[in-house]
Amino acid sequence: MGTDDRTSRRLGQRPRRHATARRNLRNGLLFISPWLVGLVVLQAYPFFMTAYYAFTDFDGLNFPPHWIGIQNFSTLFTADPQFWPSVTNTLWWVVTSVPTSIVVGVLLALLLNRRVRGLGIFRTVFYLPAMVPFVGGSVLFLWLFNPAGGAINSILGGLGLGSPGWFSDPSWAKPTLLLLQLWQVGPSMIIFLAGLQDIPAELYEAASIDGASAFRKFCYITLPLLTPAIFFNLVLGTIWAFSYFTQALVVSAAPSSLGGSHAPGGPADSTLFYSLYLYTQIFQNFRLGYGAAMSLLLTLVVIILAAVLFRTGRRWVFYYDHQA
Repeated sequence: MGTDDRTSRRLGQRPRRHATARRNLRNGLLFISPWLVGLVVLQAYPFFMTAYYAFTDFDGLNFPPHWIGIQNFSTLFTADPQFWPSVTNTLWWVVTSVPTSIVVGVLLALLLNRRVRGLGIFRTVFYLPAMVPFVGGSVLFLWLFNPAGGAINSILGGLGLGSPGWFSDPSWAKPTLLLLQLWQVGPSMIIFLAGLQDIPAELYEAASIDGASAFRKFCYITLPLLTPAIFFNLVLGTIWAFSYFTQALVVSAAPSSLGGSHAPGGPADSTLFYSLYLYTQIFQNFRLGYGAAMSLLLTLVVIILAAVLFRTGRRWVFYYDHQA
């Protein structure tokens, strides 16, 4: 009898448990429904529509757009004279801006991790440029690097040095944009600083007892334990570098009186980055289908590259176990 009673009670509890689980699931879905709606409406739907338009001749007015297959992609790779310059400029930007931003960010974090008087002021000064909007920072650099009376050329002229054209010179435009990028390296610097402060002090104390020099401490303690922060900045920096747009548009489209070239991507396509070229195709030429093909291609490249970074990151990113 006792066994039968326990069995019957368990059988009676199962429907109640299932009902509770269904109610919890329903309540959970209800609470996350605003996020789900936002995901579908603002991300999933635009992505799939972009993928569809990439195979059409959509120009914003022809409804429904005509299906043209892979013609947009074929034109991109074989018949567009500005596509490959935009790819080359973007690859140059990824290869130069990402490593230099990481190196400068680490060096500034090491500098600001020392115990000196007025440390808070120094940290504020170095981080303050990151608070300047991209457009404002670009306009400021246009004024500083204006070939006709800009502050930088005035200083160089006073020293008897040359006066480069900066943003109006094809050979100087991208390096000057790189200076602007490094001027606003504050966010990655803060991440590196947090990573440095997370390294246990006893590791350095043990290394000092063993007679390790400052260089060996950096190579065998600081750098390995800073790899999670380096990896984080590497992934985000690479993604942002492929979508670099705002600063290039502002400085290249500025009139020549301000030191610009008065043409997006100028001078001589030297700042025509991929995202900027994508912008001109959609919002100036109204080739929405063509721009969708470019956007889809960029998305696939970034996804593949991010997957490769995560895959290879397992080999060189080290995490310290504070409880070990």
